[in-house]
Amino acid sequence: MALLKQSCRVAGRFSANHLWLSPRCAPHVYTSSLTAAAKSSPDRTDRKKEPLSDDGPDLQDFISGELSEKSTWEEYKGNLKRGKGERLRLPPWLKTEIPIGKNFNRLKNTLRDLKLHTVCEEARCPNIGECWGGGEYATATATIMLMGDTCTRGCRFCSIKTARLPPPLDPDEPYNTAKAIAAWGLDYVVLTSVDRDDIADGGADHFAKTVYNLKERDSRILVECLTPDFRGDLAAVEKIALSGLDVYAHNVETVRELQRFVRDPRANFDQSLSVLKHSKKVKPTLLTKTSIMLGLGETDQQIFDTLTELREAGVDCLTLGQYMQPTKRHLKVEEYVTPERFAYWEKVGNDMGFAYTASGPLVRSSYKAGEFFLKNLLKKRIAEVPVAE
Repeated sequence: MALLKQSCRVAGRFSANHLWLSPRCAPHVYTSSLTAAAKSSPDRTDRKKEPLSDDGPDLQDFISGELSEKSTWEEYKGNLKRGKGERLRLPPWLKTEIPIGKNFNRLKNTLRDLKLHTVCEEARCPNIGECWGGGEYATATATIMLMGDTCTRGCRFCSIKTARLPPPLDPDEPYNTAKAIAAWGLDYVVLTSVDRDDIADGGADHFAKTVYNLKERDSRILVECLTPDFRGDLAAVEKIALSGLDVYAHNVETVRELQRFVRDPRANFDQSLSVLKHSKKVKPTLLTKTSIMLGLGETDQQIFDTLTELREAGVDCLTLGQYMQPTKRHLKVEEYVTPERFAYWEKVGNDMGFAYTASGPLVRSSYKAGEFFLKNLLKKRIAEVPVAE
């Protein structure tokens, strides 16, 4: 799969949020957002903090408390690195406001009307309030998860269910997905999917048909595809790169040295790098994008080396976010990286020449604020084309 697919149903990872289209009705859409640490709320300051459940962070663990103010971050005395046999407590900067507001309620009702089921709600994603509520940008971000909710791989950070032979693809899904998105009135959408190694082309044709349908309905819709690695099949990569999309995203997930430890054995750093390189090769005007989780035990030098390789491969956009353990069966968090350290990596990324670097504890591979930036960047590039000619 792709990075921080911290789904809204822990049918993804605790990293990006999706909605998938079931054969009978709708797409499983998932949304995510770049969320800063939330402000504390006076009427909750005396609330007793809930303990972490055995199955991973719960909504209550993300509700803001007194420690969520930046002035208290440096005063936090809890452990940030895991000791042997220890389980880290959630630090204050990973706590967010309870989701409320007109936009949140409107989007929730719209999803119900369209029979869309969100992984965001089912997984209790910490970004749901900012993402659905509209926040600074006043528009919701949607990420549609194609090809079902069952993956043929088993990455150790991802809680999406797995099977050797998932149910067959729904042939009507590309059309239904486009119809749902058009009804929603979005101007930027992210399409992602599970890995489908059981299909000859990994589902690339299905992916491409969805983009075709979207662009046919409204050519102004900006489409980002967050794809699998297709087992390194560059013909499949090319099919999607030439489908009419605007942003080609594929996540390397972690530093080179931890690939085998974190991802399914069928995935690896060089294979992912080849996907990103080839998409740019067949369509040079494409924006390429990838994401990395921090907190899995990587070193600063490993992060720096990984960013260097990505930049040398021509990757345009980069996001870095905190790994969150979805359930006790998955990899434990080795370290909670501080907001200040994430800010440092954002500066490093910008200095390296990435067109866009987003780095923060709650940053995910797809989220509203990032897509707001990419939308403007894409429009600027389109406007510059006649001048270049």
